[in-house]
Amino acid sequence: MATKLYVGNLSQNTTEGQILDLFKQSGNVVSCVLIKDKGTGNSKGFAFVEMGSEAEASKAMADHNGKELDGRALKVNVAKPRKE
Repeated sequence: MATKLYVGNLSQNTTEGQILDLFKQSGNVVSCVLIKDKGTGNSKGFAFVEMGSEAEASKAMADHNGKELDGRALKVNVAKPRKE
């Protein structure tokens, strides 16, 4: 079962492609979405990455939490369910 991860503390310059490439190093990436402001189109500084399995998600958290990307230390953890 796929596990969705929250990836925070992203630089405004970080692209979805960079995040995807980074997380592919830890396993199968099902989806990667960089969250952007609807008005300006600028990054809000976080993304959601869905990994193919819980094991791959755990590996991704271990590999990338605290790792530097574009000069910022990433915060990676399991995404909380969306509130209605």
